[in-house]
Amino acid sequence: MFNWKDRLRAAGIHLGISLVLAAGAAALVFGLWYPYPYREISGGRELFLLVVAVDVVMGPLITLAIFNRAKPRTELRRDLAIVGLLQLAALVYGLWTVSVARPVHLVFEYKLFRVVHAIDVAEDALPQAPAALQRLPLFGPTTLSLRPFKDPKEQYDATMVALAGGSLSAQPALWQPYETARAEVLREAKPAAELWQRFPAQKGLIDEAVARTGRPASSLVTVPMAGRNTFWTVLLDPDSARVLGFLPLDSF
Repeated sequence: MFNWKDRLRAAGIHLGISLVLAAGAAALVFGLWYPYPYREISGGRELFLLVVAVDVVMGPLITLAIFNRAKPRTELRRDLAIVGLLQLAALVYGLWTVSVARPVHLVFEYKLFRVVHAIDVAEDALPQAPAALQRLPLFGPTTLSLRPFKDPKEQYDATMVALAGGSLSAQPALWQPYETARAEVLREAKPAAELWQRFPAQKGLIDEAVARTGRPASSLVTVPMAGRNTFWTVLLDPDSARVLGFLPLDSF
């Protein structure tokens, strides 16, 4: 006869260990790979929760099913070790999946900002980037811009690649330091005060985003931003074009 009390206790201990590991994984994902606002823009939160929820739930459930003190101790330890190793392998694979989808660059693409993810960038194209940009960052996205096209042929070729499914921002050959395009960024930027005029129904949302920057709206400008499946707005310094905040509002 099964002792459900022992099984539930073993599954509870397993669940506690799983939650501790999940908390560590969450710190890695949301603290380094998907800092705000990219956990929302890039879908990192949903992907992580799916991976971890399955891992955290399945391990303890399997322990509940197999734990039996009537088994020889070596057999019971072996079974639990196999479950733990399989669960750990699944967590590592899940984290790898989350990491390859992580945002690596916020790129000013001539008229807008675009979020580029590791999976968007062809590995064999990275050597075409400037030397300092040939490795994708591991800890949060960096801000870049795209250089002007050298000639009509380059523009045509890059556009054809983009039309085939990639974006201009995911082409390393076009990357340059963000500061190089400061004048172009500010030329496309619009006064933040226009947001209240264009989106009066979103006043509360706009007020909150502006307040987070610690600046009045009069000292902010905006540029639209394209994420993976959504559009936001970037709040910038009107002199340096430095990114100061984000607003979950499509301002195209």
